[in-house]
This record gives sequence, C-alpha cells and structure tokens, in this order.
Amino acid sequence: MATQINIDTSEMRQFFEKLGGAKEDFQKEMQQWLEALGNDFLTTVQEEIIRRQVMDTRLLLVSFQKGAEGNVWSMTDGGLTLEVGTNVKYADWVENGHRQQPGRFVPGHWSGDRFIYTPGASEGMVLKSSWVEGKHYFESAVRIIEVMMPDYMEAKMNQWLAKYF
Repeated sequence: MATQINIDTSEMRQFFEKLGGAKEDFQKEMQQWLEALGNDFLTTVQEEIIRRQVMDTRLLLVSFQKGAEGNVWSMTDGGLTLEVGTNVKYADWVENGHRQQPGRFVPGHWSGDRFIYTPGASEGMVLKSSWVEGKHYFESAVRIIEVMMPDYMEAKMNQWLAKYF
C-alpha cells in the first residue's frame, strides 16, 4: 500500500531566501550600526568631559572624532574597526593623571576655585603639586556604553529580524 504525503515547503524556501538576503546585507548593517554606536560613544565622552568639569577650554571637548588621524582608541569586532579618539596631546594626561614639575609657571587666571589656562597670559600660577589625578572621563564613557550595549544590541537584532523575517 503506497501513501503519498504532500508537504508544502514554500514557507521554508521563503525563509532560506530571506536568510540569504540577510547574509548579504549583514556586514553593511553591522558597519552602519558600529558607526552609530561610535557617534553615541563620542557624545558620551563629550558629556563626561562636561559632567566631570575636565577643561575650561573647549579644545579637548571638540577634539574627539571618529576615524581621524592620530586617534587613540579603537574598537574591533569581527573584522569591523571603529577608531574614536583625539589627537590632542594632553588628553591622555587628563584621563589618567600626570606628573608635573613643581615651580613651573602656568599662564592663566582663577575663576572662583577653577584655574583657567590662558596661553601667553602674563598672570598665572606656579605649580606646587607633583601629581595631578586623572579625571577618567573616557573610562567612564566606556563603562556607560558597556552598560547600554545589551539594550543597543537587542534593539538592533529586533530591528534586523523584523526587516527580514
């Protein structure tokens, strides 16, 4: 006795066709997502510089860029790399702390309890301490992004799955 079973595999074929299309777009989608993440990270770094009252000049604040010459930090995942940083020489000193030379004159002026560096000013201060603690603004921004990352990834995966399936 022969029995014929009719199986409709059209939905499975459609699924695999969509999967093939998704695979082709995946690298491009991931690069775009990483670029967006980099922009969010830059914003977070700048917010931390402001929140921690790191500098009275805006040079450090506006110097953070994505993919610029001389960047200091990079993120790599599966062949995708995003460089984020600054080419401002003192950024690392402000982040991690630094030694200074007691007795050295620094031009600028005081505004309340904050010293405002003013290159070429005739007034200023003479350094007394040999160690300046770092502000760890970049490290803080990394921690903030790491906390937000699972939500970012889940939202992107849901968006990607909704697009293809």
